Amino acid sequence: MTIQFSDFSFRYESLDKPTLKHIDLEIASGEKVLILGASGSGKSTLGHCLNGLIPNAMPGEITGQLELNGQNVQSLTIDQISQHVGTVLQDTDNQFVGLSVGEDIAFALENQCRSRAEMYPLVKATAELVELGDMLERSPQQLSGGQKQRVSLAGVLVDDVDILLFDEPLAALDPQSSQKAVEIIDKLSKETNKTIIIIEHRLEDVLHRSVDRIVLMDNGSVVADGRAEDILVSPLLAQYGIREPLYLTALRRANCHISSADHPHQLSAMPLDQYASPLADWFQNASPYCPPPHGKPLLRINQLSYSYQNQVNVIDAMSFGIARGEFVSILGKNGSGKSTLTKLIMGVVDADSGSIEFDGQDLASLSIFERSQKIGVVMQNPNHMISHHMIFDEIAFGLRNRGLDDSQIEYKVNQVLNLCGLSKYRHWPISALSYGQKKRVTIASILALDPELIILDEPTAGQDHRHYTAMMKFIKRLNRELGITVVIISHDMHLVLEYSSRSLVFSDGKVIADAPMVEIFSNPPLLKQANLATTSLYQLAQYAQIDDTHGFMRHFIQQEQETPLA
Repeated sequence: MTIQFSDFSFRYESLDKPTLKHIDLEIASGEKVLILGASGSGKSTLGHCLNGLIPNAMPGEITGQLELNGQNVQSLTIDQISQHVGTVLQDTDNQFVGLSVGEDIAFALENQCRSRAEMYPLVKATAELVELGDMLERSPQQLSGGQKQRVSLAGVLVDDVDILLFDEPLAALDPQSSQKAVEIIDKLSKETNKTIIIIEHRLEDVLHRSVDRIVLMDNGSVVADGRAEDILVSPLLAQYGIREPLYLTALRRANCHISSADHPHQLSAMPLDQYASPLADWFQNASPYCPPPHGKPLLRINQLSYSYQNQVNVIDAMSFGIARGEFVSILGKNGSGKSTLTKLIMGVVDADSGSIEFDGQDLASLSIFERSQKIGVVMQNPNHMISHHMIFDEIAFGLRNRGLDDSQIEYKVNQVLNLCGLSKYRHWPISALSYGQKKRVTIASILALDPELIILDEPTAGQDHRHYTAMMKFIKRLNRELGITVVIISHDMHLVLEYSSRSLVFSDGKVIADAPMVEIFSNPPLLKQANLATTSLYQLAQYAQIDDTHGFMRHFIQQEQETPLA
């Protein structure tokens, strides 16, 4: 089924200016296309146009045409469009309708009034296609992020649609689950000949498997449309705020010449022998490493345990400490206990045993509000934090609760809006924002309160490179200059690599490693145990036969941190 945008523009009803502007784009039947762009570039809006949410559920003004197999989508109902276009959302929890995996997959067939005898083999075959054949009786809420993503995919596949649309499919997945998701999407592309459209900004992760084309968007327009090889060697990614693969950045820093003929979209396919010498020369210029000094203990976890409904412990006799002024990352697969630990620190749930101390005080003696005066937590899903209609009011909420006057609130809100790249949206309704922009609003609302400890749960989910780099450099400055302690809970190996000096690795509710970040990232067996993956920097050092992978990665990080923002 072909997709044809012809001079297509769209303006949301609540906005003065169009979000999509004069789009001319054709996607042929059976193609696998990556729609790439920074947060707010219009790529998700383009997806909403494809699946019929625009204008059926999100009203606005359309000019130009969008056709599916020659039919104007404005003449089709959302039900008619859904028979051809299946969407897998980034927030999979909002897509579940069944009490079990089997029920959820069968939902579309039930709406078609299929008999049970007809449904069962279809549901079973579809579940096996996405490797969920033995989980049909389980509740979707009991699954990991990667498994939930596959349930959503199966619910779309069972209806045998022609076009599969993935909106930020990797946002909530750990590295191994992310790789698996990309492999399953690639398998579907090759075996079913369906048209695959992936909306993402995590370029290197998507390129774990090849795509036919990359469509690059900025400010509501298509600014490039071509092969991955050509776009990777062009200046377009840096120009439009997209992070290129780490191995390409390292090769460029070593003054290696890279052309599209060198297959830059796949590290293993590149002529790496010719890069070994310049890489070694570049590494020789590495500065001596000075570990950051540690302050007094701030957060202490003592033999902490917690289980849901008295079943298997999600947190199992866990103990570790974080010093004042540290910048620590917590890593681990989906379901390893990372987010549960945050809930325990916040006081949302109570531990079965053990204790949490903050600056020598047992947190059990403090209310949730009292804890929030010391500890700022930015949750993974921004929709779980936002409670106001307008952006300014959302960020000002905590300040108003503290009794600040209007002039103080105005100054503080404008300060963090600017720091988080949200100044031009200060009078916008939150409903008009992308997922990544909502994430920045929640981070801004916490930064405005000047906490002693900031816990960031997946801060880069839905964020493009330019915006999260500006924000993380600001948080790093707060850490260095004001001594604010920062804990990042993340699947984003690039983020962790660049900003944290020490990593805690969780697996099945236990701390299985506590070491400097570069040591963790140079230990493939440990990473595999935690559903993580080595970065392409480590792989590049291995290919170039550089034994000191720790030093190689540290040298890269230092140069990245010294590079000014574009």
